[in-house]
Amino acid sequence: MGFLQEFKQFAMKGNVVDMAVGVIIGGAFGKIVTSLVNDVIMPPIGYLTGGVDFKDLKWIIQEAAEATDTTAAIAEVSLKYGAFVQQIIDFLIIALSVFVMVKLVNKLSNLRKKEEEAAAEPEPAPAPEPEPTKEEVLLTEIRDLLKQQK
Repeated sequence: MGFLQEFKQFAMKGNVVDMAVGVIIGGAFGKIVTSLVNDVIMPPIGYLTGGVDFKDLKWIIQEAAEATDTTAAIAEVSLKYGAFVQQIIDFLIIALSVFVMVKLVNKLSNLRKKEEEAAAEPEPAPAPEPEPTKEEVLLTEIRDLLKQQK
């Protein structure tokens, strides 16, 4: 079997195609979550914190300096912790969404399994009536004898 034929078989397996679809949808989902965080969640948080934009929060280690005749320009050195905080919020929202989705899929899967099991199992025959006890038999005989005497 040639290399191209083997590759075609590999690429057409269901798992590979499912994974590709998952990656594409995951990328789009990531963009949606990023927009949710940047455009919906962070502005109110910034408003509550006095109009601070989290993307701009940073700790400057060394200030930037412009070039002069005797020195070269120096770029600013800073730790951008605001962007990091925003990425953590992105992650938490994605993790929560995936958790809810997996929980929902598991619940639907369990419901489907129960329905399949219920459809596959025939209805049990009604249980036969239990044998009367010795006391019940004796009482029945006494009742019948009393009816005959009347």
